[in-house]
Amino acid sequence: MEKNESKILLFGGTGYIGSNIVKASIKFGHPTYVFSRPDSNKIGILNEFQSMGAIIVKGRLDEHEKLVTIIKEVDVVISALAYPQVLDQFKILEAIKVAGNIKRFVPSDFGVEEDRLTNVLPPFEAYLEKKRRIRRATEDANIPYTYVSSNCAGANFVNILLHPSDPKQDITVYGTGETKFVLNYEEDIGIYTIKVATDPRTRNRVVIYRPSTNIVSQLELISLWEEKTGRSFNKIHVSEEELVTLSQSLPDPQNIPVSILHSLFIKGVTTNFDIAEKDIEASALYSELKFTTVDELLDIFINNPPEPVLTSFE
Repeated sequence: MEKNESKILLFGGTGYIGSNIVKASIKFGHPTYVFSRPDSNKIGILNEFQSMGAIIVKGRLDEHEKLVTIIKEVDVVISALAYPQVLDQFKILEAIKVAGNIKRFVPSDFGVEEDRLTNVLPPFEAYLEKKRRIRRATEDANIPYTYVSSNCAGANFVNILLHPSDPKQDITVYGTGETKFVLNYEEDIGIYTIKVATDPRTRNRVVIYRPSTNIVSQLELISLWEEKTGRSFNKIHVSEEELVTLSQSLPDPQNIPVSILHSLFIKGVTTNFDIAEKDIEASALYSELKFTTVDELLDIFINNPPEPVLTSFE
């Protein structure tokens, strides 16, 4: 694929991560198509995409012929569908198989590296298994792919962990607070995803976004925030046992977020494995790019804090 010549189709492009990928695709000069439901209420962002040059394609995932038709017009398909729609990606795969022209498919991962995780709580394991099913189906169909493990969406997790807009002095710390995790700014996730989706070196590879500048613990993050704000926080620790109990007592899918917190901040699943020889760490690929550091991300919250978002699990 030549630079700036790949036509890219996005599913889930109006979502939290997807919108950043759409904007990055347009920024890099790719003809960018955004698949959207006819009754979508995301009118504002769709109009914004159009004004930037994106082509909005109205349709539904169960309209097989329409999917095949639009997929035949593009080179790369990226899915950023939210968790409730993960298994709907089978419909996209079926259309890709019929179209027969796609140079790269990037399924909706954008989190932890699901094929490297062990010993996570059952609600999160069930969540990950759905994503693994899409990966295995992609491989079985011999569709060229890139799997993206972008780890923790930075602004989202700063809001979850630090509650910057909350004047209270209490901050919740999961476990000891010393477990390391990876925090990547959402704009960077969008930029690097477009780069790896159109890079011949990442074909049929896993790309993990784990820059050394973005590995931090909860206690380190709180300390940095205290330095920048001049405030001192009261740390309220939630034990592993409490998280496990919550994962068992909360109904599905409300038990998924607490299980994710357990995997990230107790088990350290974003940092507790070595990157395999066949996998790629994203920051090593592009000398012209750099990830926003954790320190720089907190500066964004000082100057222009991103709004908290709700992650959809149902």
